[in-house]
Amino acid sequence: MIRAVIFDVGECLVDETTEYGTWADWLGVPRHTFAAMFGAVIAQGRDYRETFQEFEPGFDLYAERERRAEAGKPETFGERDLYPDVRDAFAALRADSLWLGIAGNQTVRAGGLLRELFTADVDLIGTSDDWGASKPDAEFFVRVADVTPFANDEILYVGDRVDNDIRPAREAGMHTALVHRGPWATIQWNTQEAEKLPTFRVEGLLELPGLIREFNERER
Repeated sequence: MIRAVIFDVGECLVDETTEYGTWADWLGVPRHTFAAMFGAVIAQGRDYRETFQEFEPGFDLYAERERRAEAGKPETFGERDLYPDVRDAFAALRADSLWLGIAGNQTVRAGGLLRELFTADVDLIGTSDDWGASKPDAEFFVRVADVTPFANDEILYVGDRVDNDIRPAREAGMHTALVHRGPWATIQWNTQEAEKLPTFRVEGLLELPGLIREFNERER
């Protein structure tokens, strides 16, 4: 039985187009050039943060976030940056009495933004900065399990990345759903792991309520 659904943030709930565009502006490079390099880095299996190094060697992402904030241009996202199916999917899952959470690799500031957007909609909001553990480290999923009132095999973790989300969540004994959007999912979608590891492969979040109901009916 699936009793809890935990969502990743970037490119699962939040379309990060605006945020990465502002990083290109901050670096002083054309947005399409930044986007092309970003995709190349992901396709090569490298950490996305290496994108910044290609334009500015020695780039410190955390320090630059602080500099942006001091300059009045902090990282930000809001209702308009949510994928259009998020609110309806949450409502449908709630109607099925599922326990909902949000947990991803996010800063303290991003955690605050998430709480402004979703406190009334979910039972848990946790970030890597809150917990001192980042995906894909196993400790991150230990923290998810610790704060979810169900067994690991009753948790569905939803994300857009095989490497950061699906593989480590499955190794933690959780069910997984890979959502086909954003650069990572687009690049990884046809890989062997993306086809075999997830419990569900979905084009959008509104597919989840029906799939979970069918799955739970089979498990009864």
